[in-house]
Amino acid sequence: MAANMFVVPQTRGTVLCCKCGIPMAPNPANMCVTCLRLEVDITEGLRKHVIIMYCPECESYLQPPRTWIKAQLESKELLTFCVKRLENDLKKVRLVNAEFIWTEPHSKRIKVKLKVQKEVLNGAILEQSYVVEYVQQDHMCESCTRFQANPDQWVAAVQLRQRVAHRRTFFYLEQLILKHDAAVHAIKIKQMDQGIDFFFGNRSHAVKFVEFLGKVAPTKSRHDKQLVSHDPKNNNYNYKYTFSVEISPICREDLICLPPKVAASLGNLGPLVICTKVTNNIALLDPFTLRQCFLDTDQYWRHSFKSLLGSRQLVEYDVFDVEVVSPEYNVGGSKYVLADIEVARITDYGKLFYIRTHLGHILKPGDRALGYDLYGANSNDMELDKYKGLVLPEAILIKKSYEEKRQKKRGKPRSWKLKSLDMEVDDTKGRAYEEKMNSEYEGFLRDLEENPELRFNLSLYRNRDYQPSEMASVSEGDDMPSVPLEELLADLELSEQEDGEDSMRE
Repeated sequence: MAANMFVVPQTRGTVLCCKCGIPMAPNPANMCVTCLRLEVDITEGLRKHVIIMYCPECESYLQPPRTWIKAQLESKELLTFCVKRLENDLKKVRLVNAEFIWTEPHSKRIKVKLKVQKEVLNGAILEQSYVVEYVQQDHMCESCTRFQANPDQWVAAVQLRQRVAHRRTFFYLEQLILKHDAAVHAIKIKQMDQGIDFFFGNRSHAVKFVEFLGKVAPTKSRHDKQLVSHDPKNNNYNYKYTFSVEISPICREDLICLPPKVAASLGNLGPLVICTKVTNNIALLDPFTLRQCFLDTDQYWRHSFKSLLGSRQLVEYDVFDVEVVSPEYNVGGSKYVLADIEVARITDYGKLFYIRTHLGHILKPGDRALGYDLYGANSNDMELDKYKGLVLPEAILIKKSYEEKRQKKRGKPRSWKLKSLDMEVDDTKGRAYEEKMNSEYEGFLRDLEENPELRFNLSLYRNRDYQPSEMASVSEGDDMPSVPLEELLADLELSEQEDGEDSMRE
């Protein structure tokens, strides 16, 4: 019935513009849009040119009166900053939209196109766009000014230390710090013998950095302060603050003999266990039963035990026979299989060892493995002496070894690289120290290739110098671990390319 209804056609009413006489839709002003804009300019009295202060050292902008905001060009933060500078002007109109207009990065000009609305004649609402030009004037912020005047004029220092014979932990922490921009406020970073020193121009920045370290590693910290100056008239005190942060000496792949109290609190775990992962908790695995337990920071520092053997004492073994004795277990996201295997040190085939290992899923006859030689080790460990009648295995394997296969690829570049912190390094230690550092860093890169879980929280970048054709000579069926290309990020830091600098380490 509704389809057959007669509908009276309606025409849209039009009136003539009182200025130019063209037909138009009726509006309260009785003027067309063109004439209305000629008569009324709603942007009149609004600022079209604004001067902003920019610190070229830390790339931040001054938000009056004293706040410095860090923002990249054409970012959401910078657009918010620019609009806030017009806060008084925008009280007269209603802001509809704001967007950047592209300008040369070195022009020291930022242009923002604003679209505003305002009620004009007889209640008519007019919408209009206009461009505001922001002129950057270079002006260093207070922290950068102090640093330029005296680079050693820091307010707070964080002394990060770990009492071990290698720097693997610091290589990993360096990548975490870079990914999370944790040391972005550091005015100086200095490499020390057993750690790194970070210097900050503000105490709050140092406190925030110490909190970050506590979330990614088992640490304990203490702090102190020293009076630098005192103004008795204004009752102002200036202090220098020092934060001492110590990282647990327990590292991934360490062999640990748990103290009896700790083993009992963990359900009689071990006592010989392997550290499989270190975050703010320490993951411990019993290689003979595949039981896993976690120690939090407080639990560890309450007993504060050390490793029985560390990664620098790993020995290479040849695998002759593998007999699987259990199905595959998933422990903490990692797969393990118990197996009885026959091995011998690659330097001594005269002595064969029959041992049990948790690496039955990746080892096969003919492979090589890295492990701890308890048969020939002379360990004076107080915790080990507390276990009377404990029979030690002749060897405990830790991981599969790819050293023989790596010899074929030695000298060839990787398809990926890492960033590094702008760190002061003591060049007076000699060539032997430099070679030791390069060797440890190469070991860290190999750990990243072999362990996907280790590189999960890190940012790896594509190496522009890598040529895939160079790898064509590698024989097929090579099971040596590598980093998949889909895990790599593109390096888009144009400033480094333009300056001819490269802060990457391959």
